[in-house]
Amino acid sequence: MKKGLNTICTHEGEIHDEQFKGAVSPLYMSTSYAFEDVEVKRYPRYFNTPNQVALSQKIAALEHAEAAMIFGSGMAAISTALLAFLKTGDHIVLQKTLYGGTYNFVSEEFSKYGIEYSFTEGLDPEDFEAKIKKNTKVIFVETPSNPLLTITDISAIAGIAQKHGLVSMIDNTFASPVNQNPIDFGIDIIIHSATKYMGGHSDICAGAVASTHEYMDRIFQLGKNLGGSLSDFTVWLLERSIKTMGIRVRAQNGNAQAMAEFLDAHSEIDKVYYPGLPNHPDHDLAKTQMRGFGGMLSFELNPKYDASQFQKALELIKPSMSLAGVESTVLSPAQTSHALIGPEERLNQGITDGLIRFSVGIEEPEDLMADIEQALKKISVEKMGLNTNPIV
Repeated sequence: MKKGLNTICTHEGEIHDEQFKGAVSPLYMSTSYAFEDVEVKRYPRYFNTPNQVALSQKIAALEHAEAAMIFGSGMAAISTALLAFLKTGDHIVLQKTLYGGTYNFVSEEFSKYGIEYSFTEGLDPEDFEAKIKKNTKVIFVETPSNPLLTITDISAIAGIAQKHGLVSMIDNTFASPVNQNPIDFGIDIIIHSATKYMGGHSDICAGAVASTHEYMDRIFQLGKNLGGSLSDFTVWLLERSIKTMGIRVRAQNGNAQAMAEFLDAHSEIDKVYYPGLPNHPDHDLAKTQMRGFGGMLSFELNPKYDASQFQKALELIKPSMSLAGVESTVLSPAQTSHALIGPEERLNQGITDGLIRFSVGIEEPEDLMADIEQALKKISVEKMGLNTNPIV
């Protein structure tokens, strides 16, 4: 029977408490299991403890995949997936706009392994095909991208990969399985920073990969040697969090749309990046492959405002390093997620020092709008050097 999203979030991959009939999965904290007279020799580093296996089944179901694995972080998931399919002498094509951690991993580490790489000039399908070489093995994309919310044509990328016999990978973190299932469009391997929308409460660090049994076995063979597994307590917390992911993300979709429209119409905001806006250059493409436009957006203040001072002036929205929690947060990509990329390359990607990434939470949007208004007013008054204290 085909199940709906919230049903999968709630029930798929549950461990049934046969002893006490509890309503939630029991937590198995053991790091040592029997090896004689058992069907499976369980060991945490082998990603096969009871809680690890159950959560992997839930994530696979959410991504319409045959199998999945969970890792200690999003970068553990990305690095293991990439290195499982690349060796010395191979080549990979990556899109130009990527999460800074991914960009840095490729540019800093691949040369040590003798792996070649090329970043595309743009995001059109021909930009990817133009970079393919005889030794290319993988195409890697991220859509929506971090932090400019650009949209890549998933079907076109999958088609190019199939045409050239390549493995296609996608970072699906910003969309989450709620808004987008790339496997349905032909992508081979789906990667997540599960720290973000899957965790959703800013208290879990994890990663996930989903694909076919064949590809996941290849990733497992490397993963067990690299050791990027996740503790069972965190696994249990993540399973709990995913139960509400559908409800949370859909609420964040609605709030982000409202905030994007508010900011787009605001006289003190120069530019808004959100695929749900009709004026976004990839809006029509996003509608063909996304069920919702997500809870992430970015914007640029009028240059007369200092982005750092603006963020400090916020009272409800938190300046914070990560994203996708139930609370709204902002950050400057140039100082955080993309700090490892040089200033010249950041500007080449369109990431200015004044760019602010906005992770919209589940608060009432009117309260978020009021907070932005008061912050703009506060820093405007301070800039003019006015004393707002009453004269006594």
